[in-house]
Amino acid sequence: MAVSSATPADEPVAPTRADPLARDWSEGIGGPPGRHHRPHTWWTPLRVILALATVVAALSLVQKAPCVQTQWSDAGVRYSRMCYSDVPYLYTGRGLAERVWPYTDSAGEAARYPAMEYPVVISYVAWATALALEPVAPGPSEQVRAQTSVDGLFGLPGMAREVNAYFLLTAIVLLAAALGTTYLLAGVHRRRPWDALPFALSPVLLVTGLVNWDLLAVVAVAGALWAWARGRPVLTGVLIGLGTATKLYPLFLLGGVLVICLRRRDWPTLARVVAGAAASWLVLNLPALLSSADRWKVFWTFNSDRGPDLGSLWLAASLLGHPVSAQTLNLASGVLFVLGCLAVLVLGLRAPRTPRLAQLAFLVVAAFLLVNKVYSPQYVLWLLPLAVLARPRWRDLLIWQAGELVYFAAVWLYLDQTTASATTGAPDPLYLVAIAVRVLAEIYLVAVVVRDVLEPEHDPVAEERDAEPVVSTSSLAGARSASTT
Repeated sequence: MAVSSATPADEPVAPTRADPLARDWSEGIGGPPGRHHRPHTWWTPLRVILALATVVAALSLVQKAPCVQTQWSDAGVRYSRMCYSDVPYLYTGRGLAERVWPYTDSAGEAARYPAMEYPVVISYVAWATALALEPVAPGPSEQVRAQTSVDGLFGLPGMAREVNAYFLLTAIVLLAAALGTTYLLAGVHRRRPWDALPFALSPVLLVTGLVNWDLLAVVAVAGALWAWARGRPVLTGVLIGLGTATKLYPLFLLGGVLVICLRRRDWPTLARVVAGAAASWLVLNLPALLSSADRWKVFWTFNSDRGPDLGSLWLAASLLGHPVSAQTLNLASGVLFVLGCLAVLVLGLRAPRTPRLAQLAFLVVAAFLLVNKVYSPQYVLWLLPLAVLARPRWRDLLIWQAGELVYFAAVWLYLDQTTASATTGAPDPLYLVAIAVRVLAEIYLVAVVVRDVLEPEHDPVAEERDAEPVVSTSSLAGARSASTT
């Protein structure tokens, strides 16, 4: 007997009722909940999701175990076992092992260590974590460190254990951010807490969550989505500003807010979001700016000066014999991104219903990543919380993540020169194919989300749509009628 997909108004939407793939998977454990089922008094959906997220967090540490066991010093292991992380290398390479303030105004410290090439919040957290480790750090004394070259720090007695300790302490911070993200995503739609489960059980979260500090920005994005769903525009803006001070991409959520406010002609809400974002970003950047404006600017100059880099279509073109200068690349990628943003704007204004913020933000961030000059393996985390809310369907999310996993494996094999033609200098065909697979998988999910926006009856989050009436596409001939829908 088929199980009805109807759900009482006060009961969470069960994925085994709403999602065809989840329903099929559940058959082995009894199938979807029946008409007379009763929810567990303690194991609420949120607690189940957080418990599963904790298991994935633990497995993400296991995935990094080969590098931890070899003290991050075996180049073959870090690539062939795909356990690489930026964290331990930046600990000794950016002065954190000597507790140097990332925005130091000391000429000696600035000459010894390059500035952190990340926005300020990552620098703050990395430095604060090093300070927290200092009382129990097993490495040599400050005097020994100061007398040793930067390249030699990693080999000092006791430093290997200290680097591992720093990585594990950072991992605790990042995995706490992953749990916080899970909690916030589960609360975006009051009747759809299970939409956070694909994030909690995401294979790309498991393998990329500890590559860099990106999860700090991810939790800020999840918080902004949660605050927007609760009708708190100032808090939404503050969290967008926090995310932008951590990684640049959370700034793009403002594009989604703009589209929604344009449709509703809600200028006060737009102003509150923008003001909150600007204020929090400025407050967070002030300590770095006041300490050393030159070192603060390194993030911006570093990204402006870099050429085609890992994972991008621009690198693929370069490997195939069509190199592009950094200046030309900045212009080309910038123009293409602006065109992508304009396409999202038109889509949002012409949609029969006001799109959800997660849908619009996903499309803008995806447009950025598709044309950006670099796609580091952990950048998939930028899309993950947006994707699971924009298209909460297991099949589509797994198809997209399968493409991401292909690229994740290929990039480490490429860096390990396992597949590269190191002797001939010929382009690595496997790596080029992996870049194409990743891009096509991303485009697939973009196409599905665009379809949901244009044809809202396909949107799984039907009960969370705006209460405005559906308007036929033919009636949206003018921009004025579109903006007042």
